[in-house]
Amino acid sequence: MQTVISKDGTQIAFDKIGQGPALILVGGAFHSRSIDPRMTQLARLLSKYYTTYHYDRRGRGDSTDAQPYAVDREIEDISALIKDSGRSVYLFGMSSGAVLALHAAAQGLDIKKLAVYEPPFNSGNDDARKAAERYTKQLNLLLLENRRSEAVELARRSWGTPPNIIAVMKQTPAWSMFESVAPTLAYDNEIMGDGSLPEKLVASVTIPLLVIDGGASPLFMRNAAKGVKDAAPRAQYRTLEGQTHEYDPAVLAPVLIEFFSS
Repeated sequence: MQTVISKDGTQIAFDKIGQGPALILVGGAFHSRSIDPRMTQLARLLSKYYTTYHYDRRGRGDSTDAQPYAVDREIEDISALIKDSGRSVYLFGMSSGAVLALHAAAQGLDIKKLAVYEPPFNSGNDDARKAAERYTKQLNLLLLENRRSEAVELARRSWGTPPNIIAVMKQTPAWSMFESVAPTLAYDNEIMGDGSLPEKLVASVTIPLLVIDGGASPLFMRNAAKGVKDAAPRAQYRTLEGQTHEYDPAVLAPVLIEFFSS
């Protein structure tokens, strides 16, 4: 484990493995190096070609935190990692981490290419906006009262996890790990805003962009990916057949390598 200090003094922990051009991986909600074995495996596969940064976003794992939260603070964290690399970087973002990566690219950080997997934007209609508002109110109340398990359950339900699967998850060690990062659900919620596609922000991402989705993912995920592709001026779109939001690293890694190396 290594660390960098972000602009506001927050310590950001990361693993740096491999050799070659620098590539930073940005995880989504519930992600940290100790929780997400999928991203860890992806980092190992990519490390054959890149100096790969797999980091804990603020408030998670071995990284520290500071209040008040702002999306700009997380962008500064990515900037600190770029500074550590000493060069321009490639960036990959997963789920809500993909949206954070889009924010970072829109602010003009020294990023050569960006790839994102299934940024989870909703349809943007009235029902979706109202659902996002309800989720925000419920989440903030649960976190204010430190009801972490209920906050995790709320998030899982809102994202479509079936009740029987949630019941099983509660009996596993993973649930307490989810609880440990529950406060950061508010961070990802702020990154997502009302959940609709921020077309102006995406249009300001002028670097080469690869938008990826899974062929077996829900329709709203696929529509969101296509929306990002249509809004960005230099975007490509790729579907991984048979994949869902729970991607197979062995399937995703070659696609990223091809894009970043081209």
